[in-house]
Amino acid sequence: MVSGYFAGLLHLLIGKTLLKADGKVVSTGLTWRAMADVLKNLRFDREFVRELGLDPDDLPPRDREKFWFAAILRAGITSPRIKANADALAALLPNLGYRIQ
Repeated sequence: MVSGYFAGLLHLLIGKTLLKADGKVVSTGLTWRAMADVLKNLRFDREFVRELGLDPDDLPPRDREKFWFAAILRAGITSPRIKANADALAALLPNLGYRIQ
């Protein structure tokens, strides 16, 4: 489900509150550093940065947390293009039992 919506996923997880359908708060938003740590620990495929318009070879190669932090920084996750991607992803979340506030 992340494929095609990775930029939007970052935008939502960093800047929005994620709730279950019953209103229980799942997340109140992450800092960029916390998001980078999550991506590092989940061992997210580095190729996802291509969806952000970035080349993985242009990012710090040895430290995965620095890699993801740099990707988030360079992606411009508040841009209109990424916000539109986040809105499209948010529209799919109610089908999975979540909503964005």
